[in-house]
Amino acid sequence: MAKLILSMDGLVLKEIQLEKERLTIGRKPHNDIQIDNLAISGDHAVIVTILNDSFLEDLNSTNGTLVNGQTIKKHFLRPNDVIELGKYKLKYMNELAASASVPLETSAAPSLSPAKASVAAVKETSVPPAAIQVLNGGNAGKTLDLVKTLTTLGKPGVQVAVIARRSNGYFVTHVEGTNFPVLNGVTLDAQAQPLKDHDVLEIAGIKMEFFLKP
Repeated sequence: MAKLILSMDGLVLKEIQLEKERLTIGRKPHNDIQIDNLAISGDHAVIVTILNDSFLEDLNSTNGTLVNGQTIKKHFLRPNDVIELGKYKLKYMNELAASASVPLETSAAPSLSPAKASVAAVKETSVPPAAIQVLNGGNAGKTLDLVKTLTTLGKPGVQVAVIARRSNGYFVTHVEGTNFPVLNGVTLDAQAQPLKDHDVLEIAGIKMEFFLKP
């Protein structure tokens, strides 16, 4: 299981297991990770974990969020990434991601071990290609191929969701906003929801159809 190691000035303060799909970070008491420091915004950042992968997003914080010294808005976390919030640091640890997340484009590289190559081959063949088609608004009729591990949809600051492409299918998860995505007329909760062919999603007022490609 993935975890975060919270430290300040080189002193480890605590370890946090990423057991929840949505984990919030901020100064206010309701956050999952509360850091009582004026450099930290009330609602500073959020980490969404889908299966073995975690996705960090800054929630328009006053002082920003850094990963490995670079300011980010959204970031796909990799093992040993260091999240910086003022004087505090959160190191991301994930042994499963380190051993199993093999880039598909390097699956045939001779440097890969047979075991890792087989993992990549399974990922490449077990998930059918898919896309979403916008059904309303100015972009109606446009399609977007879901080729990335994580595809972010919506309007930052209003409503954001992410579609994850995994070995066992496609999943949609709420990331940001007080309103949750609507799937086939039913409002979702914070849990990842699998997508089926011809499902209709509504995110930030935009309806879109998820479909598997032939």
